[in-house]
Amino acid sequence: MSVALYNPVAVRRLLLVQFIVLVLLSAVFALNSQKWVISAFIGGLSACLPNALFLLLTWLYRYRNQSDGRLSWSFFISEIVKIVMTIALLAIALAVFKAKFLPLCVTYLAVLVVPMLMSAIVTTN
Repeated sequence: MSVALYNPVAVRRLLLVQFIVLVLLSAVFALNSQKWVISAFIGGLSACLPNALFLLLTWLYRYRNQSDGRLSWSFFISEIVKIVMTIALLAIALAVFKAKFLPLCVTYLAVLVVPMLMSAIVTTN
């Protein structure tokens, strides 16, 4: 993911593909029930939104902290915010929305694997 941080086009493609996977899996789970669709959508958002926030935070602090030698701190803080947001979104999904566990986990893991698969398949120019 760190190589993609320097290429805004690759980042937009990555987030778009993550969202497409989220929508497609939610549509697949629509075959079962509406509760499964909502659970799948929330599970996918629990992976997609923290990634978008992480990329936004690293872009904001990339130029400001690079001259100070604190670039790694911006990554560290952005990653901590990403982890906390992911845990909070999953907890809210399970506790407040009473989401079904199977579609939530399947969609979360599928959206989470997208950046790894894209970096293995697609080369950035």
